[in-house]
Amino acid sequence: MRGKYTIAILWLAALPLRAPAQSITEYTIPTPNSYPFSIVAGPDGALWFTEVLGNKIGRVTTAGGFTEYPLPNRGSWPIWIKLGPDGALWFKEEGNRIGRITVDGMITEYPVPTPGSSPWNIGLGPGGTLWFTEESGLKIGTITTAGVITEYAALFPPWDLTAGPDGQIWLTGRSSNHIASFTTAGVVTGVYTVPTRGGGPDVIITGPDSLLWFTEQYENKIATITTAGAITEYPVPTPDSQPGNITVGLNGNLWVTEHLGNHIAQSTTSGSITEYPVPTPNCCPNVIAPGPDGAMWFTEFQASKIGRITISGLR
Repeated sequence: MRGKYTIAILWLAALPLRAPAQSITEYTIPTPNSYPFSIVAGPDGALWFTEVLGNKIGRVTTAGGFTEYPLPNRGSWPIWIKLGPDGALWFKEEGNRIGRITVDGMITEYPVPTPGSSPWNIGLGPGGTLWFTEESGLKIGTITTAGVITEYAALFPPWDLTAGPDGQIWLTGRSSNHIASFTTAGVVTGVYTVPTRGGGPDVIITGPDSLLWFTEQYENKIATITTAGAITEYPVPTPDSQPGNITVGLNGNLWVTEHLGNHIAQSTTSGSITEYPVPTPNCCPNVIAPGPDGAMWFTEFQASKIGRITISGLR
């Protein structure tokens, strides 16, 4: 009998491992062709997102109920949205503005001092301060919750930024293929070149392992960088998938959207990646964020939908 059990165990061990069972639900945004870009959990138990061509800020409950708030100016093209330290949602607009919306739908806009600076991403710096990038202005900026803006020169066109585990601001340069670190006084402390030429470092975050994680959209990789500048890269399984957004999930893993791969990917901190296909073809999953319901929520840019994914054993 022992021989039979041994054979059975060896046979089971040889079977390919299956990805955890997942469930994806998609919700269609009321405004057609609204092109949702970014999404974040709000303080009210709902998810808030930007509608680029809809020119609105949207809100969706965990049950899939929508509310939309039109922006005051036409052609605002809201892109990134983040939860601020004041409990309001802060977002980037075309027209050189930073916007703020309360959970009651009250909108305030603040002009960026440098003309034509093209603010791109907005995020939280050390101590919960709000920072943003100015791609064309070659600057990074900080804005108080009262709307006071201070700008600092950048060495290359800045794309995304985040608070690092070392108390500094870390910045990607997608067009220059660089990562840089700054003090909160705007002093550059390090500039590092991504090993893969033309990698196009996109979104950067601090991971659960005290490393900085970022996506290389042009070279189909995700990567880590230490605060000393050592970079490790991991290829995404699906070729030419264009990994864009990356965030930390509720289970402590990294979650990534694949724009052209039409997948949501999950990576361990050792770089082991599992991919989950999104039901709507060519939907272009764009930004993903943990929701208050234990699921991960993401925007489907081309499909004008909001997606929700749950994985067995997520928590």
